[in-house]
Amino acid sequence: MKKLLLLGLALSPVILFANSEGAETDIVQRTVNFIIFAGILWYLLADKVKAFFADRSLSIQAELDKVQDTLKASQKKIDSANKQLEDAKVLAAEIVENAKEDVDSIKQKVIVAVEAEIAQLEKNFDEKTKVELRKAKKQVVAEVLEELFNSDDVELTQDELSNIVLKKVA
Repeated sequence: MKKLLLLGLALSPVILFANSEGAETDIVQRTVNFIIFAGILWYLLADKVKAFFADRSLSIQAELDKVQDTLKASQKKIDSANKQLEDAKVLAAEIVENAKEDVDSIKQKVIVAVEAEIAQLEKNFDEKTKVELRKAKKQVVAEVLEELFNSDDVELTQDELSNIVLKKVA
């Protein structure tokens, strides 16, 4: 009913200001007609236009919110990755430090073991030298005694031989 009334109001200026003479143009009547036409259009389409723009605003806001959420999630992932990177750097530094300490410890153990082995080898060498020296002395003494016993130039009595052996043993 309202729409019909508005349509009538919109057409009434056309009827009132209509002119049978086609040559004359009047800007005032045309402006009034345009204003009435725009008003009718506004009245008829205002709700739909407002609803369209409200829906459009809501959809744009929803898209913006979605982009903001995605941006926040991406920022959280970046922060998490940066934190993991820092943790990994700290862990790597700790591992390197522990490895250096282990290397130093192993070096010290090897040095101690090598020094102990060298000391043992020197001790064994000294003992072997003493043993070989004793063997050589015994061999020389045995050879000298053998020569003395076999030679007729030197004559030793049993008592003299006993005294020599006792001196050697003592």
